[in-house]
Parts: sequence; C-alpha cells; structure tokens
Amino acid sequence: MSDLALTDHAEAILCAIASDIETHQSTQQQYDKSQGDEADFSGEESAAAIHGRLRQASNFSLLQLSSEFRALRATVLRLWLSRVHQMSETTIQEMIRFNEAIDQALAESIVTFSSRADRTRDLFLAVLGHDLRAPLATVTLVAELLTRTALPPDQVAPLGQKAKRSAMLMSSMVTDLLGFTCLQMGAGMPTTRLMIDAQEVCKAAVADAHAMYPGSAIVFQPRGNLTGAFDAIRLQQLLTNLLINAAQYSAKGQDITLLAAGDEDAIAFKVCNFGPVIPEESLKTIFQPLVQLDPDSGDDARPKTSLGLGLFIAHETTAAHNGTISVTSSVDEGTVFTVHFPREGV
Repeated sequence: MSDLALTDHAEAILCAIASDIETHQSTQQQYDKSQGDEADFSGEESAAAIHGRLRQASNFSLLQLSSEFRALRATVLRLWLSRVHQMSETTIQEMIRFNEAIDQALAESIVTFSSRADRTRDLFLAVLGHDLRAPLATVTLVAELLTRTALPPDQVAPLGQKAKRSAMLMSSMVTDLLGFTCLQMGAGMPTTRLMIDAQEVCKAAVADAHAMYPGSAIVFQPRGNLTGAFDAIRLQQLLTNLLINAAQYSAKGQDITLLAAGDEDAIAFKVCNFGPVIPEESLKTIFQPLVQLDPDSGDDARPKTSLGLGLFIAHETTAAHNGTISVTSSVDEGTVFTVHFPREGV
C-alpha cells in the first residue's frame, strides 16, 4: 500500500484525540474510560471505527491493525517529547489523556474490525453449507439409484460420472478451505518446491477441470522449456482453479485456452476464456477471499464453486513461488489470467 493509503485516517484520528485531550474529564469519567465503560458506539461512526472496518475489508490481520496504533502512539510521543524541555503536571496529564484516547481509538477500530470479520465468517459458513448441499444431494441420489436391482446397466456409467463430478466439486471446495485456513492462521501457503516439468502438471490440471466441466473445451498450448522449481501439487491447484473459474464463466461453445510458455527469463501461464466482461471495479478485488461474480445466465446448469476462495488461493500460491498474477478482461481479448514466474524464482 502507498504511504497515503497507510495513513488514510491518521489525521482524523489524531484530531479527535486532540479534541478529547482538551475536553474536561472528571475522575469518574477517567475511571470509566480505564474500565472500557466510556465507549459509545451507538452514535456517528468515528474515524477510528471506519478505519477498523476498512482494514478488515483490505485483509489486514488484527495484529497488523493494532500495530498501526502502536506505531502512531510511538511516533507522536517521540515527536512530542522532543519538544518538552521540562516535564510539568500539565504535560504529564496531557500524555495520560493522549494514551487513553489512543486506547479508545484502538478499541473502536477493533469493535468494527471484529464485527465485520464475524459477518464475513457467518456469510462464508452459509455459502459453504449451501454449495455443499447440491453435490451431496447428487451423490446421495446416485447411491440410492445404484442400490436398486432393476437399474439398467447402461445407466450405471452416467450415474457414476455424476457422482465423480460431485465428489471432485466437494474436494475442490475442501482443498480451497484448507488453504484459506492455513493463510488465516498466519502459517502461509505451505510449499515444497522440486524441479519438475510443468507441462505434466498442466495436463493434469486440464484433466481435473474437464472432469468437473465435461462440456467445456479446454485447449492446452505448451511452448518452450517448462522445467522449473515448483510445488507440483500447489501449481496444479493454482491452474485447476483458474481453469475451473474460466469454465464457470465462459460463454457456451467457446474454447478455454491454457498457454504455458517458458523462455530464458521466465515461465508464464495464461488462461483465457470468452464470456461476460469483468467490470473494472471488480478486477481490483477479484483476488480477495470471499469475492464472487454472478454468472451471466441464471439458468446455467453448470456447477458453481462460489466459495470465492479459488482466485485467492491462486494469488497466494503464486506469491509463495515468488511470482505475480494479474487479470485483464475485454470483449475483444476475453478474460485473461496471467501467472508470471521469473526464471530465477522457479
């Protein structure tokens, strides 16, 4: 983030603190504030409260949020003390009031941060339950049909394929959920990198995506030297997520292309599909967790993996390999996800 973005609410927070310091405070009010009883979150949202809510939306952790206030406190006190030539009772009281106000601002930020985090968690659990229900229902129905002795033999294979696709869909959700959980716990995306031929990983990713979306035509185009130091499982998950996303939003009858190109300086992967153009404002948030775009057609029977984690996991996997991921979307070029790994990084 830029310096301006990192200090977006600092001025408003400090102005509110300065105003608080200049306001008379009784002994009882000071005691209530020390107990956390002075906070009033029912009125107009303060700059600190807005800051906490927006920091959660920007994927900051609670530790990072508190670190901002710690840095703000330390900076102000350092600048303040450099101008104090002799400590007085007034100065001491002002510094006490300042620290109380900083703590109050931090509390306001934590309240809105936690409130938004709770709503996000509840939404995520609701979406998870909703999206798992459909494939589970399919597997249950197939199991019930297969137990019937009168089932014609020619219907067994199609039912087995339906059950397989549903199982793969649930497996994809669980895999993304586990990766998301690791990242939320601060463990980072676990990777074990070995020298591999990424072309074989690409073929496996294409097979996985095609098994889930058998009606989609996926064209794989390898070019150049694709040998590099990758975590094969994570790379396959990354490419599978991009292909699944492309299949989910691609217009019917349009090919999906996976281009893998290796040259002297880098190894790059591009996944391209033609479908609804992604709005510019959505491109800025598409790699954040729990962000979903609505498919263009409401009657589309293709399965939806709408947990909103696939692209987030792809982004974090790319970062774990010292690479970059970007997306463009237009009518003429389609939607193109580009993953770029510098040769020295792989």
